[in-house]
Amino acid sequence: MKAVFAVCGSFCNHAQSIKALEALVREGHDIYPVISEISASTNTRFGTCESLKLRVEALCGREPIYTIRDAEQILTPQKFDALVICPCTGNTLAKISCGITDSVVTMSAKIAFRNRVPVVIALATNDALGMTLRNIAETAVRKGVYFVPLRQDSPKKKPDSLICEFGMLRQTLECAADGVQIQPVLL
Repeated sequence: MKAVFAVCGSFCNHAQSIKALEALVREGHDIYPVISEISASTNTRFGTCESLKLRVEALCGREPIYTIRDAEQILTPQKFDALVICPCTGNTLAKISCGITDSVVTMSAKIAFRNRVPVVIALATNDALGMTLRNIAETAVRKGVYFVPLRQDSPKKKPDSLICEFGMLRQTLECAADGVQIQPVLL
């Protein structure tokens, strides 16, 4: 499968996202990596932006795409089988649900929707059952959008938080390729 794999700024989940990317590459998928502007320029306690960029490039065998312009020029003429946003932040999901295209990841989504390519969302957000819930619902009913199954990651400390089951990305992608949402969505 030829896919775009976009990484957003849920920094605490980058390690799990990279493991999911490794699994896809190991299975022989041809991956075009996209790294959000914030992830490409921010060092955190979870790692440096440079190490993220180098790791993703080494895995995919090509330099990640970092800008809207490059996404337009590189991704538009390609024929992709899917777009994976992993991790997808609540902020990026809100923009996708509203049709806002102001980042490299949302431009990648716009290109995927325009070309009727499945968009697989691996959501990780602390306010999924709060402010983001509306955006989850609005995006989930959109044709061509598929969610990696979600679970509460810390119900007592963070009751509104949901995180995808990163280990189910491959199965979700396979179902999405057949036009089916993997079930159950809520674990």
